[in-house]
Amino acid sequence: MITHLLSAADLDRSTATLVLDTATEMATVAGREVKKLPTLRGRTVVNLFYEDSTRTRTSFEVAAKRLSADVINFSAKGSSVSKGESLKDTALTLQAMGADAVVIRHSASGAPHRLARWVDGSVVNAGDGTHEHPTQALLDAYTMRARLGTLEGLRVAIVGDVLHSRVARSNVLLLATLGAKVTLVSPPTLLPVGVDTWPCAVSYDLDAVLGAVDVVMMLRVQRERMNDSYFPSAREYARRYGLDVARAARLPEHAIVMHPGPMNRGMEIAPEVADSARATIVEQVANGVSVRMAVLYLLLGGKS
Repeated sequence: MITHLLSAADLDRSTATLVLDTATEMATVAGREVKKLPTLRGRTVVNLFYEDSTRTRTSFEVAAKRLSADVINFSAKGSSVSKGESLKDTALTLQAMGADAVVIRHSASGAPHRLARWVDGSVVNAGDGTHEHPTQALLDAYTMRARLGTLEGLRVAIVGDVLHSRVARSNVLLLATLGAKVTLVSPPTLLPVGVDTWPCAVSYDLDAVLGAVDVVMMLRVQRERMNDSYFPSAREYARRYGLDVARAARLPEHAIVMHPGPMNRGMEIAPEVADSARATIVEQVANGVSVRMAVLYLLLGGKS
């Protein structure tokens, strides 16, 4: 098993499959009366979050506690970071406290890679800038496999604000590794430079791809990261790239609808679609705990 999980590219096919299979076993814990395993008793997991997060931070906290680890939640607000402490000095502080694993979310792309050079414990990237979010890709892949039975040959459309999405990059890398065929669907202004080197196809026309996909993953329009005008208006974006009821009706009967959350209801996805039976949005949150349990277990479980 790898020492850190910094990028979806760190996972080869066998390792990624091991994580998904382990997550399947971890999911059985949620059905028990006592939802705990003694696996990481005595270990310390630090959640180091420089950006606001509800789902990811809570998910990692629950995952670590279900494995009986001690958890320290470290928020940049109200800490020495707000007084100007550097990432390196924070890392050295955590190192001195004996952190076995550090889960980091940071606004700067590459921050988890730098952290991994400064601490002895395992580092898990919980989102760095607009770069990557590998555990989100793992839980998305887990959800697809649970719903559709396989990832091999699966046709996946990832739709929307690819430019600002760390979820999109990690999903493209992981799904390609696991044998799925990915198409990015986005206005040209919301595609990153160099997207032609990614292992996926690109389309600007959502309607052209909907009829031939097994999964459609809608991305949140990250207006808080937008300094320029990337599209004429919210209404125009929804008209061209929003998954409304009429578009959802054109999906194959077995196809599922995904969203990493939080959602802009009525913009990238209609409320009726988000709440429909084919939507997996709530499942993704639940599956995130099992997948993050698997990641922590595999990174730390075998260490003395």
